[in-house]
Amino acid sequence: MFARAPRGTSGSREQKKRDFVPYLYVLPALVAYSLFILVPWAQSIWTSFWHWDGIGAATWAGLENYVAVFSNDDLSIALRNGLGFIIFYSVIPVVLGALLAAVIAARPRRGTGLVRTVLFLPQILPLVAVGVIWRYLYSADGPINQTLSAIGLGGAARAWLGDFVWAYPAVGAVGTWVSTGLCVLLLLSGIQKIDPSLYEAAKLDRCGPVGLFMHVTLPGIRKEVVVALTVTLIAALASFDIVYVTTGGGPGLQTIVPGVLIYRLVFTSNEVGLACALATVLSAIILVFVALIGRLGREQT
Repeated sequence: MFARAPRGTSGSREQKKRDFVPYLYVLPALVAYSLFILVPWAQSIWTSFWHWDGIGAATWAGLENYVAVFSNDDLSIALRNGLGFIIFYSVIPVVLGALLAAVIAARPRRGTGLVRTVLFLPQILPLVAVGVIWRYLYSADGPINQTLSAIGLGGAARAWLGDFVWAYPAVGAVGTWVSTGLCVLLLLSGIQKIDPSLYEAAKLDRCGPVGLFMHVTLPGIRKEVVVALTVTLIAALASFDIVYVTTGGGPGLQTIVPGVLIYRLVFTSNEVGLACALATVLSAIILVFVALIGRLGREQT
Protein backbone atom coordinates (compact mmCIF):
# COMPACT_ATOMS: atom_id res chain seq x y z
CA MET A 1 0.00 0.00 0.00
CA PHE A 2 1.23 3.48 -0.83
CA ALA A 3 0.63 6.30 1.63
CA ARG A 4 -1.21 9.29 0.13
CA ALA A 5 1.00 12.35 -0.17
CA PRO A 6 0.03 15.10 2.31
CA ARG A 7 -1.22 18.42 1.01
CA GLY A 8 1.41 20.94 0.06
CA THR A 9 3.99 18.26 -0.69
CA SER A 10 5.75 17.81 -4.04
CA GLY A 11 3.40 14.88 -4.80
CA SER A 12 0.38 17.13 -4.45
CA ARG A 13 1.91 19.75 -6.73
CA GLU A 14 2.71 17.11 -9.34
CA GLN A 15 -0.91 15.92 -9.23
CA LYS A 16 -2.13 19.49 -9.79
CA LYS A 17 0.18 19.82 -12.77
CA ARG A 18 -1.14 16.58 -14.24
CA ASP A 19 -4.71 17.80 -13.73
CA PHE A 20 -3.88 21.03 -15.53
CA VAL A 21 -2.35 19.36 -18.60
CA PRO A 22 -5.71 18.46 -20.28
CA TYR A 23 -6.68 22.13 -20.27
CA LEU A 24 -3.59 22.92 -22.31
CA TYR A 25 -4.81 20.60 -25.08
CA VAL A 26 -8.12 22.47 -25.42
CA LEU A 27 -6.55 25.91 -25.02
CA PRO A 28 -5.91 26.52 -28.76
CA ALA A 29 -9.51 25.61 -29.61
CA LEU A 30 -10.79 27.77 -26.75
CA VAL A 31 -8.74 30.74 -27.95
CA ALA A 32 -9.95 30.31 -31.54
CA TYR A 33 -13.57 29.91 -30.37
CA SER A 34 -13.29 33.04 -28.25
CA LEU A 35 -11.74 35.11 -31.05
CA PHE A 36 -14.13 34.05 -33.80
CA ILE A 37 -17.37 33.37 -31.87
CA LEU A 38 -17.53 34.89 -28.40
CA VAL A 39 -15.81 38.21 -29.14
CA PRO A 40 -17.91 38.96 -32.29
CA TRP A 41 -21.04 37.90 -30.39
CA ALA A 42 -20.21 40.28 -27.52
CA GLN A 43 -19.42 43.03 -30.07
CA SER A 44 -22.80 42.42 -31.72
CA ILE A 45 -24.59 42.75 -28.38
CA TRP A 46 -22.71 45.98 -27.62
CA THR A 47 -23.53 47.38 -31.09
CA SER A 48 -27.23 46.64 -30.53
CA PHE A 49 -27.32 49.50 -28.02
CA TRP A 50 -26.24 52.05 -30.64
CA HIS A 51 -27.66 53.72 -33.71
CA TRP A 52 -25.04 53.02 -36.37
CA ASP A 53 -25.10 52.99 -40.16
CA GLY A 54 -21.95 50.88 -40.37
CA ILE A 55 -19.72 53.74 -41.55
CA GLY A 56 -20.18 56.98 -39.63
CA ALA A 57 -20.16 57.77 -35.94
CA ALA A 58 -22.52 55.80 -33.71
CA THR A 59 -24.95 57.41 -31.28
CA TRP A 60 -26.19 55.85 -28.06
CA ALA A 61 -29.63 54.24 -28.45
CA GLY A 62 -30.10 52.42 -25.17
CA LEU A 63 -32.97 49.97 -25.51
CA GLU A 64 -34.58 51.73 -28.49
CA ASN A 65 -33.46 49.05 -30.93
CA TYR A 66 -34.95 46.33 -28.73
CA VAL A 67 -38.22 48.23 -28.42
CA ALA A 68 -38.25 48.44 -32.23
CA VAL A 69 -37.73 44.69 -32.54
CA PHE A 70 -40.93 43.97 -30.62
CA SER A 71 -43.00 46.93 -31.88
CA ASN A 72 -42.04 46.99 -35.56
CA ASP A 73 -44.46 44.84 -37.55
CA ASP A 74 -41.84 43.66 -40.05
CA LEU A 75 -39.49 42.47 -37.32
CA SER A 76 -42.32 40.75 -35.43
CA ILE A 77 -43.45 38.97 -38.60
CA ALA A 78 -39.89 37.77 -39.21
CA LEU A 79 -39.66 36.33 -35.70
CA ARG A 80 -43.09 34.71 -36.05
CA ASN A 81 -42.17 33.14 -39.38
CA GLY A 82 -38.90 31.85 -37.93
CA LEU A 83 -40.75 30.23 -35.03
CA GLY A 84 -43.26 28.73 -37.47
CA PHE A 85 -40.46 27.09 -39.42
CA ILE A 86 -39.76 24.96 -36.34
CA ILE A 87 -42.72 22.82 -37.41
CA PHE A 88 -41.22 22.23 -40.87
CA TYR A 89 -37.54 22.02 -39.90
CA SER A 90 -37.85 20.17 -36.56
CA VAL A 91 -41.20 18.63 -35.66
CA ILE A 92 -42.10 17.00 -38.98
CA PRO A 93 -38.53 15.75 -39.74
CA VAL A 94 -38.14 14.23 -36.25
CA VAL A 95 -41.51 12.45 -36.48
CA LEU A 96 -40.84 11.25 -40.03
CA GLY A 97 -37.27 10.36 -39.10
CA ALA A 98 -38.38 8.24 -36.14
CA LEU A 99 -40.90 6.36 -38.25
CA LEU A 100 -38.52 5.80 -41.17
CA ALA A 101 -35.68 4.77 -38.87
CA ALA A 102 -37.95 2.27 -37.10
CA VAL A 103 -39.02 0.77 -40.42
CA ILE A 104 -35.45 0.55 -41.71
CA ALA A 105 -34.19 -1.00 -38.47
CA ALA A 106 -37.07 -3.48 -38.26
CA ARG A 107 -36.60 -4.88 -41.75
CA PRO A 108 -32.97 -4.48 -42.86
CA ARG A 109 -32.65 -5.53 -46.47
CA ARG A 110 -30.26 -5.16 -49.36
CA GLY A 111 -30.18 -1.58 -50.48
CA THR A 112 -30.67 -0.14 -47.01
CA GLY A 113 -27.31 1.60 -47.25
CA LEU A 114 -28.38 3.20 -50.53
CA VAL A 115 -31.62 4.40 -48.92
CA ARG A 116 -29.67 5.98 -46.06
CA THR A 117 -27.34 7.68 -48.55
CA VAL A 118 -30.23 9.08 -50.59
CA LEU A 119 -31.99 10.35 -47.45
CA PHE A 120 -28.80 12.04 -46.24
CA LEU A 121 -27.99 13.56 -49.65
CA PRO A 122 -29.69 16.94 -48.90
CA GLN A 123 -27.31 17.40 -45.96
CA ILE A 124 -24.21 17.33 -48.14
CA LEU A 125 -25.61 19.69 -50.77
CA PRO A 126 -24.90 23.41 -50.33
CA LEU A 127 -28.12 25.07 -49.20
CA VAL A 128 -27.80 27.62 -51.99
CA ALA A 129 -27.85 24.75 -54.49
CA VAL A 130 -30.86 23.27 -52.69
CA GLY A 131 -32.66 26.59 -53.01
CA VAL A 132 -31.88 26.83 -56.73
CA ILE A 133 -33.13 23.28 -57.32
CA TRP A 134 -36.41 23.83 -55.50
CA ARG A 135 -36.96 27.22 -57.11
CA TYR A 136 -36.88 25.38 -60.44
CA LEU A 137 -39.19 22.61 -59.16
CA TYR A 138 -41.69 25.19 -57.87
CA SER A 139 -41.58 27.43 -60.97
CA ALA A 140 -44.75 28.00 -63.00
CA ASP A 141 -43.57 25.63 -65.76
CA GLY A 142 -41.55 23.39 -63.45
CA PRO A 143 -41.85 19.63 -62.86
CA ILE A 144 -44.36 19.94 -60.00
CA ASN A 145 -46.89 21.89 -62.06
CA GLN A 146 -46.24 19.71 -65.10
CA THR A 147 -46.95 16.60 -63.00
CA LEU A 148 -50.16 18.11 -61.64
CA SER A 149 -51.31 18.92 -65.16
CA ALA A 150 -50.41 15.42 -66.39
CA ILE A 151 -52.61 13.74 -63.75
CA GLY A 152 -55.56 16.06 -64.34
CA LEU A 153 -54.92 18.46 -61.46
CA GLY A 154 -53.88 21.39 -63.60
CA GLY A 155 -56.25 23.64 -61.63
CA ALA A 156 -53.97 23.24 -58.59
CA ALA A 157 -50.90 24.34 -60.54
CA ARG A 158 -49.62 27.75 -59.55
CA ALA A 159 -46.48 29.81 -59.05
CA TRP A 160 -45.89 28.30 -55.63
CA LEU A 161 -43.19 30.65 -54.44
CA GLY A 162 -45.12 33.73 -55.58
CA ASP A 163 -48.41 32.68 -53.99
CA PHE A 164 -49.30 34.53 -50.78
CA VAL A 165 -50.92 31.39 -49.32
CA TRP A 166 -48.61 28.64 -50.50
CA ALA A 167 -45.19 30.32 -50.48
CA TYR A 168 -44.62 29.76 -46.76
CA PRO A 169 -45.47 26.03 -46.63
CA ALA A 170 -43.62 25.56 -49.94
CA VAL A 171 -40.41 26.96 -48.44
CA GLY A 172 -41.06 25.04 -45.22
CA ALA A 173 -41.33 21.80 -47.22
CA VAL A 174 -37.80 22.42 -48.50
CA GLY A 175 -36.62 22.62 -44.89
CA THR A 176 -38.41 19.35 -44.16
CA TRP A 177 -36.67 17.72 -47.13
CA VAL A 178 -33.26 18.91 -45.93
CA SER A 179 -33.68 17.95 -42.26
CA THR A 180 -35.40 14.56 -42.54
CA GLY A 181 -32.32 12.64 -43.71
CA LEU A 182 -30.25 13.91 -40.79
CA CYS A 183 -32.98 12.90 -38.33
CA VAL A 184 -33.27 9.43 -39.88
CA LEU A 185 -29.55 8.73 -39.49
CA LEU A 186 -29.40 10.11 -35.95
CA LEU A 187 -32.42 8.14 -34.78
CA LEU A 188 -31.35 5.01 -36.66
CA SER A 189 -28.04 5.05 -34.80
CA GLY A 190 -30.00 5.29 -31.56
CA ILE A 191 -32.26 2.36 -32.46
CA GLN A 192 -29.26 0.18 -33.28
CA LYS A 193 -27.98 0.69 -29.71
CA ILE A 194 -31.17 -0.67 -28.14
CA ASP A 195 -30.76 -4.10 -26.57
CA PRO A 196 -32.59 -6.66 -28.81
CA SER A 197 -33.72 -8.52 -25.68
CA LEU A 198 -36.03 -5.59 -24.90
CA TYR A 199 -37.88 -6.18 -28.17
CA GLU A 200 -38.05 -9.92 -27.45
CA ALA A 201 -39.48 -9.28 -23.99
CA ALA A 202 -42.04 -6.84 -25.41
CA LYS A 203 -43.08 -9.40 -28.06
CA LEU A 204 -43.61 -11.99 -25.31
CA ASP A 205 -45.98 -9.45 -23.75
CA ARG A 206 -47.84 -9.45 -27.08
CA CYS A 207 -46.72 -6.00 -28.15
CA GLY A 208 -47.43 -5.29 -31.80
CA PRO A 209 -45.37 -3.06 -34.08
CA VAL A 210 -47.00 0.07 -32.66
CA GLY A 211 -46.45 -1.11 -29.09
CA LEU A 212 -42.80 -1.91 -29.82
CA PHE A 213 -42.31 1.54 -31.29
CA MET A 214 -44.04 3.36 -28.43
CA HIS A 215 -42.70 1.35 -25.47
CA VAL A 216 -39.24 0.27 -26.63
CA THR A 217 -38.02 2.33 -29.57
CA LEU A 218 -39.07 5.82 -28.48
CA PRO A 219 -37.72 5.54 -24.91
CA GLY A 220 -34.49 4.09 -26.31
CA ILE A 221 -33.82 6.97 -28.72
CA ARG A 222 -34.74 9.83 -26.38
CA LYS A 223 -31.20 11.25 -26.31
CA GLU A 224 -30.96 11.13 -30.10
CA VAL A 225 -34.34 12.89 -30.35
CA VAL A 226 -32.98 15.67 -28.14
CA VAL A 227 -29.93 16.05 -30.39
CA ALA A 228 -32.08 16.02 -33.55
CA LEU A 229 -34.49 18.60 -32.13
CA THR A 230 -31.64 20.86 -31.03
CA VAL A 231 -29.82 20.79 -34.36
CA THR A 232 -32.93 21.24 -36.51
CA LEU A 233 -34.40 23.93 -34.26
CA ILE A 234 -31.26 26.03 -34.63
CA ALA A 235 -31.45 25.49 -38.39
CA ALA A 236 -35.09 26.66 -38.38
CA LEU A 237 -34.57 29.84 -36.40
CA ALA A 238 -31.29 30.73 -38.10
CA SER A 239 -32.48 29.85 -41.61
CA PHE A 240 -31.26 32.16 -44.37
CA ASP A 241 -29.90 30.47 -47.50
CA ILE A 242 -33.00 28.60 -48.62
CA VAL A 243 -35.37 31.51 -47.99
CA TYR A 244 -33.07 34.07 -49.58
CA VAL A 245 -32.51 32.00 -52.72
CA THR A 246 -36.10 30.79 -53.21
CA THR A 247 -38.23 33.81 -52.30
CA GLY A 248 -35.97 36.50 -50.85
CA GLY A 249 -38.55 36.79 -48.06
CA GLY A 250 -41.52 37.39 -50.37
CA PRO A 251 -44.09 37.61 -51.65
CA GLY A 252 -44.56 40.65 -49.45
CA LEU A 253 -43.33 39.47 -46.06
CA GLN A 254 -44.90 36.01 -46.26
CA THR A 255 -41.60 34.12 -45.92
CA ILE A 256 -39.39 36.74 -44.30
CA VAL A 257 -37.24 35.30 -41.50
CA PRO A 258 -34.83 37.00 -39.07
CA GLY A 259 -31.76 35.92 -41.06
CA VAL A 260 -32.96 37.58 -44.27
CA LEU A 261 -34.19 40.67 -42.42
CA ILE A 262 -30.85 41.07 -40.62
CA TYR A 263 -29.12 40.94 -44.01
CA ARG A 264 -31.44 43.62 -45.39
CA LEU A 265 -31.04 45.85 -42.34
CA VAL A 266 -27.25 45.73 -42.56
CA PHE A 267 -26.61 45.87 -46.32
CA THR A 268 -29.69 47.71 -47.61
CA SER A 269 -31.02 49.93 -44.83
CA ASN A 270 -27.67 50.53 -43.05
CA GLU A 271 -29.33 49.97 -39.67
CA VAL A 272 -26.58 47.91 -38.09
CA GLY A 273 -27.64 48.55 -34.49
CA LEU A 274 -31.20 47.41 -35.17
CA ALA A 275 -29.91 44.34 -37.02
CA CYS A 276 -27.68 43.47 -34.06
CA ALA A 277 -30.63 43.86 -31.68
CA LEU A 278 -32.68 41.45 -33.80
CA ALA A 279 -29.75 39.03 -33.92
CA THR A 280 -29.38 39.23 -30.13
CA VAL A 281 -33.08 38.53 -29.58
CA LEU A 282 -32.84 35.61 -32.01
CA SER A 283 -29.82 34.23 -30.15
CA ALA A 284 -31.69 34.51 -26.84
CA ILE A 285 -34.71 32.67 -28.27
CA ILE A 286 -32.47 29.89 -29.59
CA LEU A 287 -30.68 29.56 -26.24
CA VAL A 288 -34.00 29.35 -24.39
CA PHE A 289 -35.33 26.65 -26.73
CA VAL A 290 -32.09 24.67 -26.56
CA ALA A 291 -32.09 24.88 -22.76
CA LEU A 292 -35.72 23.74 -22.60
CA ILE A 293 -35.09 20.80 -24.93
CA GLY A 294 -32.00 19.78 -22.95
CA ARG A 295 -33.92 20.04 -19.68
CA LEU A 296 -36.81 17.97 -21.00
CA GLY A 297 -34.35 15.36 -22.24
CA ARG A 298 -32.68 15.13 -18.83
CA GLU A 299 -35.99 14.93 -16.99
CA GLN A 300 -37.19 12.06 -19.16
CA THR A 301 -33.90 10.14 -18.94
